[in-house]
Amino acid sequence: MNTEHRSLVVAGLAVAVERKAIKNLHLGVYPPAGRVRVAAPLAVSDEAVRLAVISKLGWIKRQQVRFAAQPRLSPRELVSGESHYVFGRRYRMRVLPHAGRANVRLRTSSRIELHIRPEATAVQKNRVLQVWYRAQLKARIPALLEKWQPILGVQAADWGVRKMKTRWGTCNVEARRIWLNLELAQKSPQCLEYILVHELAHLIERKHNDRFVALMNQHLPQWRLRREKLNTMPLAHEHWSY
Repeated sequence: MNTEHRSLVVAGLAVAVERKAIKNLHLGVYPPAGRVRVAAPLAVSDEAVRLAVISKLGWIKRQQVRFAAQPRLSPRELVSGESHYVFGRRYRMRVLPHAGRANVRLRTSSRIELHIRPEATAVQKNRVLQVWYRAQLKARIPALLEKWQPILGVQAADWGVRKMKTRWGTCNVEARRIWLNLELAQKSPQCLEYILVHELAHLIERKHNDRFVALMNQHLPQWRLRREKLNTMPLAHEHWSY
């Protein structure tokens, strides 16, 4: 696909512009710092992009203020005493020396244990924890699909889990493939369910239009509350770049 990238400054805001073979202009504000991005059709001029951004300045500013106020976890060092979240519940980590294969265990309702070689680095510890998070998340998704696909009358051809910087989930409508953000393993199960339903609904309506909102209202009436909960929970400490 032919794609063009450039940057504009609009009313003092840095705006990343991506032009590609799409029909409509899309404007988004992304965590953690409220980065502004516009995806636009190839034929749309810089002036049209500027006007679109200016028309949404109030909304953009509100999103940026919300992201700035959102709590963030401090950098994770993977040492005993740190707090880690598993499906919305806070656990205190205990790192234990282990000569065999590294593993993670939920020992009590408030303690998570990382069993790993004493000489392991923070990077190696984090890799083990992320593999564990992925397994926990992937174990929960099939039951949710089994519940929601018949309700919505859709069938995903494939699904997967991956780390994403700007989205909680994505849906490739043509391939009928859903991806979920690995960080959902740290969020409330209700948040995971909301994102999965959201992406499945895109198999019916790809745009966030009135029809899409009506689908969400019909099948998951509390979706706005779940979205708000997700967007006010602590963000992982990351060096975000995209």
